Amino acid sequence: MTPAFFITNILLGVGLAMDAFSVSLANGLADHAMKRRRMLLMAGTFAVCQALMPFTGWLCVHTLAEQFEVFAKFIPWIALALLSFIGGKMLFEGIKACREGCDECAAVAARLSFGALLVQGVATSIDALSVGFTIAAYGIGEALLAVLLIAAVTFVICLGGILIGKRFGAGLSGRATVLGGAILVAIGIFIFVKGMLGA
Repeated sequence: MTPAFFITNILLGVGLAMDAFSVSLANGLADHAMKRRRMLLMAGTFAVCQALMPFTGWLCVHTLAEQFEVFAKFIPWIALALLSFIGGKMLFEGIKACREGCDECAAVAARLSFGALLVQGVATSIDALSVGFTIAAYGIGEALLAVLLIAAVTFVICLGGILIGKRFGAGLSGRATVLGGAILVAIGIFIFVKGMLGA
């Protein structure tokens, strides 16, 4: 492997991880008491999803290219629906908690189940399916190494996002859940608009 291969795929990983970073930041804001084990689980979930999607795209390009192109049109809609659902739920819970004057219950409500975390991981990585076209020229070994690099970069970036969110979430208290939910909805809209414009 050439240095250019590593540089290209590390930069690709940085680009793909930005949506997951924003969601990690929102999660850290909403749960500023998050334990280390949960932080690692969250960052790991995003990393695995960001690795699986490009590899799935690579497989589709090599097997079901025509069908994949049809499915790709729905990716922005799926991301918008998933992130709007989770973000809307966080907004509702955060606003309800603030009205009740309970600062801590918002953070408790915002602690996602593993299922909800997986939905976040899929929603923020589903647009990475199209990266399968970018790495289509790679052999199986190169494709696997590329997605491992993407996963490693995503893990580090998401862990950083959680830590930043936790740092500021402690000061925001109950309002952090509202802010986190708003961020998720905004990310969903951003992914949708970007996908519809073909950016």
